[in-house]
Amino acid sequence: MGARLLVFDLDGTLVDSRRDLAAATNAALGRVAPGVGALPLDVVTSFVGEGARLLVERSLRYAGLDLPPEEVLPVFFECYRERLLDTTRLYPGMAEALGALSVTTLAVLTNKPGELSRAILEGLGVGSRFARIWGAGDVPERKPDPAGLRRLLVELGADAAGTWMVGDSAIDVQTARAAGLRVAGVTWGFDPVALRAAGPDRLLDEPRALVSLVVC
Repeated sequence: MGARLLVFDLDGTLVDSRRDLAAATNAALGRVAPGVGALPLDVVTSFVGEGARLLVERSLRYAGLDLPPEEVLPVFFECYRERLLDTTRLYPGMAEALGALSVTTLAVLTNKPGELSRAILEGLGVGSRFARIWGAGDVPERKPDPAGLRRLLVELGADAAGTWMVGDSAIDVQTARAAGLRVAGVTWGFDPVALRAAGPDRLLDEPRALVSLVVC
């Protein structure tokens, strides 16, 4: 059965935001602990996906800084807003894939704050393609809690049989499973090894393959 609703993760699925997230993380650490060494890109990337607080907490621990994450989190957000779209881009072929999905309802569910998620997609010129763009602050619990996903189905008049979750992480697989949905994993994202181990219903190797979720 083809999809009538596709719910996308954001970072690592629709957009490659790794460098801006790493730059913001290192800028925040530098403000709260001048002279601290910069965290490598791959290390910061491995911390992404479960919300900004955990990103900050893990980064502080890796850097050996005994600081409360709650105190550093506002600094991180300030640094991130300053460079939100410096290098963040849609993955190659994603704009065309979204265009090919024009007859399907699309939504976004991410653990990134909703206001920043909307700013990114609007800044990249695709915000209007999504019926909803929800993140932290828009739903009561972050993924893998399924509450936000279930609420999307209700608001958009969809059912589980006609919906796919699309993401790049094991968290997206867990979220979809908890909501009783099928899940497609994209292998171009941040953690393809963990994604494969989580066992999504389908693996997609390029954005144009997203159309296959609608036609079959």
